Amino acid sequence: MASDSTPNIAGTPASETAPVAPVSSGTNRFFFGPKGLRAGWRILIFLAICTALFVGVGRIKPLQHFLQSLSVKNTLTPLSTLAGEGISALLVLAAAGIMTFIDKRSFADYGLPMNQAFGKRFWQGLPLGFGMLSVLLAAIWALHGFSLTGLAVSGATAVKYGLLWAVAFFFVGVFEDFSFRGYLQSALGDGIGFWPAALILAVIFGALHLGNSGEAAFGAVMAASFGLVSAFSLARTGSLWMSFAMHLSWDWGETYFYGTPDSGITATGHLFNASFHGRNWLTGGTVGPEGSWLVLPTLVVWALVIHFLFPAKQAAK
Repeated sequence: MASDSTPNIAGTPASETAPVAPVSSGTNRFFFGPKGLRAGWRILIFLAICTALFVGVGRIKPLQHFLQSLSVKNTLTPLSTLAGEGISALLVLAAAGIMTFIDKRSFADYGLPMNQAFGKRFWQGLPLGFGMLSVLLAAIWALHGFSLTGLAVSGATAVKYGLLWAVAFFFVGVFEDFSFRGYLQSALGDGIGFWPAALILAVIFGALHLGNSGEAAFGAVMAASFGLVSAFSLARTGSLWMSFAMHLSWDWGETYFYGTPDSGITATGHLFNASFHGRNWLTGGTVGPEGSWLVLPTLVVWALVIHFLFPAKQAAK
């Protein structure tokens, strides 16, 4: 199993890994600070590289035709999700890889220690994400707003879809969490501090969810709140591997296991058929369970679990 030693968390001083640039002249002070290239320039370069990579890949017509052949309108499919999110994750990681040379840092400084890949933190995150979703749905069920109405698939078909959705949602977690809690969190955190950066990025993360069909304002707020829980996990563990796993298992449980809408989108190949009945504040309406008002207390419990499992003093070890 990979080592679980804790690296520098995103947003903490990286003086031991990053060169200190001289700040004698006015020009140097404009581009460089005590931690090297200033956060704003780092972010602009990273976003420019990401844009160039995504535009370049977007012009590969055979690839785009392939992705379009996998998609189904207003429906999530495991293959289209895996392909689209997998490519997006790889492009963001490639951009961060280029930044390691510019910043003279490592992926560990961006919250992604490669020696922890699929290590202890990852396996701790899997039951946590699925467990919190189950707590949410149990609360909705207790208030007579949710029920399971039988299996949608079984046998080998269920196993196939379960594995495909697990891989697909792993890439969803890598793309979304590394984009907002990885490089950008590290760079912006160096400039304004870890938690101010986490708050800004969480708001942006939530706002982008409004682009999902069927999403509502409250669901976007809950997505932003999840971003803060993910940032809290990063602050306590120094690693995004647990966030990847929590994101994976939450989405896997929501979309595949329980068969509920995810950000207002239904999916093919889900295990159970789910039924919601009641007011939208309870059930989440067309958004799905993440649009329920009960998400907020669930996220509070989630943060408390992380707090007790990973005391603050461990982050300094």
